[in-house]
Amino acid sequence: MKDLPILYIKRGCQWCREATLFFSQHGIEVDVRDVNMSAQNMQRMIEVSGQSLTPTFEWGEFCVADFSINEFLDEIEQMPELKRALGLGDDED
Repeated sequence: MKDLPILYIKRGCQWCREATLFFSQHGIEVDVRDVNMSAQNMQRMIEVSGQSLTPTFEWGEFCVADFSINEFLDEIEQMPELKRALGLGDDED
């Protein structure tokens, strides 16, 4: 995938700060979109995730809504190709 993953956030959200820090610490570039600053971003997040809570991660058909880091890692574990593409794979698969 050549497009950047999208991370929908709300300014001031503790879980959003944790998600942003997690991706940064792992060298994963994400397109951060504050849904409180853009009705269009909020609408897109609702379309792809079916809800309005953040953080929400979208990359192609893969979406994890309203997640903690552990929840994100559990979800990405089910998608080994995406996990490796993000640089989180351990090459043991």
